[in-house]
This record gives sequence, C-alpha cells and structure tokens, in this order.
Amino acid sequence: MAKATIKSKSGAVITVEGSEKEVSGIIGIFERATVVGHAKEAIAKTQSAKKEQKRRATASDLVVGLKEDGFFDKPKGLAEVSKALEEQGYIYPVTTLSGVVLGLVQKKLLGRKKVEGRWVYGK
Repeated sequence: MAKATIKSKSGAVITVEGSEKEVSGIIGIFERATVVGHAKEAIAKTQSAKKEQKRRATASDLVVGLKEDGFFDKPKGLAEVSKALEEQGYIYPVTTLSGVVLGLVQKKLLGRKKVEGRWVYGK
C-alpha cells in the first residue's frame, strides 16, 4: 500500500493512503489544482495592474496637480482654471469646475476669497 503526505498552502498536512495508482492520481489532482490556483492569482494581479494603469485622472486630480505646479500662487478664478486645464488638453466647463474646486476648498486643499464680487482660489 502506497502512502503520501501533502502540505497545503494554508499549512494543512494531508496524508493519503491507497494503491500506488490511487495515490498518484490524488497527487496529480492536487498539483493541477495548485497550478490552476497560481495561474488564477497571476491573472488577477495582471488585471488589477491594468485597471490601475487605465484609471483616468479626475478633474479634482488635475486641479490639485495645478496647485502642486504653483498655478495657485496668485489667486485664480474658475475661468483661469478652465483655461489652464484646456491648455493641458482637458476640457471642463466652468460649471463643472465650480463643484470640483469647492470640494477642494472644503477639504482644505485650496483656499478661496471674494475679490471684487467674485470668488478666487489660491493657497
């Protein structure tokens, strides 16, 4: 009678006893399952990495990028923010940017003040 001991990934120890044919069959099944499991993990990791790469920059990300580049060193209005993004190839209407920039103000990533009756945004 043949006997085999298998240690699983989780640490479980499995002892199989039977004829040589039965034991080799069970070991073959276990090995195929392990290979398939590794392949599925690799595919999942690859798909996750692709999703990360495909993630588009949001309007909020773009405005924060402008801030990091020093764009808001002097206070700017929404039209100026829209124009700066447009120069980078991102077209956002002022009506969209108003909510985006207000959210950044609320998160304290940008400041705002009223100058001559209109809101301007800066550090």
